[in-house]
Amino acid sequence: MSSSDRSTPVTLAAEDVDALRAALEPWTVDAVNDALGDRAIRAFAREQIVPGLLASRALGSAPIATLTRLFMLGDAVSRADVDDALGAFGVDRAVASGLVVAAGAGRDDAVRALVDLRPTAAAGADGETTANWWVASDQGEVVTGARLADDHVLGIGGASNTLAGATMRTQVGRVLDLGTGCGIQALHASTHAREIVATDISRRALAFAAFNRALNAPPAAWDLRLGSMLEPVEGEAFDLVVSNPPFVITPPGTPSFEYRDGHVGGDGLVGALMREVGSVLAPGGVAQHLGNWEIPRGASWEDRVGGWLDASEIPLDAWIIQRDMLDAAEYAETWLRDAGVTPERDPEGFRAAYEAYLADFDARGVEAIGFGVVTLRRPASGVPTLRRLEEHEGAVTGPLGATLASSLAVHDWVSARTDDALLAERYLVAPDVTKETYGRATEHEPEHILIRQGGGLGRAVRADTALAGFVSTCDGELAAGQISAALAALLDVPTATMASGLTEAVRGLVIDGFLTPLGDG
Repeated sequence: MSSSDRSTPVTLAAEDVDALRAALEPWTVDAVNDALGDRAIRAFAREQIVPGLLASRALGSAPIATLTRLFMLGDAVSRADVDDALGAFGVDRAVASGLVVAAGAGRDDAVRALVDLRPTAAAGADGETTANWWVASDQGEVVTGARLADDHVLGIGGASNTLAGATMRTQVGRVLDLGTGCGIQALHASTHAREIVATDISRRALAFAAFNRALNAPPAAWDLRLGSMLEPVEGEAFDLVVSNPPFVITPPGTPSFEYRDGHVGGDGLVGALMREVGSVLAPGGVAQHLGNWEIPRGASWEDRVGGWLDASEIPLDAWIIQRDMLDAAEYAETWLRDAGVTPERDPEGFRAAYEAYLADFDARGVEAIGFGVVTLRRPASGVPTLRRLEEHEGAVTGPLGATLASSLAVHDWVSARTDDALLAERYLVAPDVTKETYGRATEHEPEHILIRQGGGLGRAVRADTALAGFVSTCDGELAAGQISAALAALLDVPTATMASGLTEAVRGLVIDGFLTPLGDG
C-alpha cells in the first residue's frame, strides 16, 4: 500500500492481528505514564512533546520507550529497535500495514510512524480499568508541524473523552455510533452492547475504525457504514445512539475539516440531530451527544435548545447540561487555534479568518456560543416527563454517565409516585452529602445552610431550618411523612404546609442523589 493513499491509511491482515497485539500488550496507559513521568505526561496534555521525547530517549531501546517515541511522539527510531519492540510483527509488516515508513533495510536505518497509535483504557464507575485498547488515527499537528489535512481523522481528544465519560454504560442491544471517526466511542460501546453500527461520511475514518476494530477485537459485532447523519440507518431502531458530531460552527472563510465541520450553517447540524434522532430510537432508547449552540443577542441558550426540542419529530425526554459558554470572539480564537491558525504562524490568515468568524456571528446576531452534553430519551410508553436544561461548568467527580443513569432511573421512580406515596417512603442520606453552615461569629444561629454532595455534579442546595432538619433526620428509620409531622410540631408550622413544602424538595433531592429511597413505602 502506498503511504500516499489517503482513503485507506491503514490495513491489518487477519494473520497479523495476534502478532501485533502481542507486541503491544505491555504498552498500556499506566506503562507509558510510569515510563515518562509526571512532567512529560502533563506537558503532553498541553500538546507539548519535548519533555516526553527527552524522557523516552533516556530509556534507550526499551520497547515501551520505542513504541512511545515512534507512534505517540513522532520520533525517528532505528529499525533494529522497532523490530525488537514489534517482535514477530516486525518493521516489514508495519510498513505493509501503513503504520510506518522505513528509510532502508539496515539495522540503523530510521523508521518513522505514518499514523498516531497509542494505548487507551476504559474505566468502570469505580474508576478501575475494565479494558485496554490501542487506537490509531492521523498524526496531529504537534508531531507533523504541518496544517491538518481536510480529511484528517482525529484521535482521542478532550471532546471524545467527555462523551465517553458522559455515556451511560447500561447493558443494551443495538448501538449507533454516529460519526465514528477512529472508532473510540464504538470501542467503549462494545463493553456493554451486543451490536454496533458505526457510520461516518469519511472513508478514511472508516478505514481507521476498521483497523482499530481488528486490532482490539471487542466482543460486540460491528457494522461500518458510509453516509451522512441518519441516512445510513433510516428505518432502523437503536437502544443507544452516541455521537461526537462535527458540531464546530465554521463560517465561510474559516478553516474547515471533515471531523469538525458538518457543512451546515451555524449550529444547524446539532439542531437537526436533536430534532431527528428520535426517529431511530427504540422505545426507551437513549441518545447522547455533544454539541454547540448559538445564543442570539437578547435570548438564552435554553430558548435556543428548547426550540429544537419542541420541534422534535418524536417527543423526547431531555436532560441537557451546558458545560461552557464563550463569547463570539473567544469561540473564534479557540477553533482557529485548534486548526493551527495563529497570529504567530500566519498573521494575515489569522486576521482574515478571525474577521470572517466575527462578521458571520454579528450578521446573525450571535452573542455567545454554548457547549454541552445532550441526553435524550424516547419514552418507553406515554409522554415525556423530563425536560431539564441546566448549567454546570465545574468539575465532575467520576464518570458523568453513571450519574446520569442513576438520576434518570430515580426520576422515573419519583415521577410514578404521588405526594402521599413519596411521604410514605423512608430515605437515607447519601454518604457523600455534607452540611455546611455559615454565619457571623457573634450569632448563635447560622445565616446560611448548604447541603452539598461530594460526587456526581457536586451540587449544593440552599436549605432553611426545616429542610436541613429533614435531611439530617433521614437515617432510614422514619418515613418522610413522620419526619415532616415532627418538624411541623417543632417549628409550629401547619402540618399540611410543612408536608407540601418538603414533598417538592424531596423530589429534587432524590433525583439529584442527595437522598436514597429504601423503596418499601
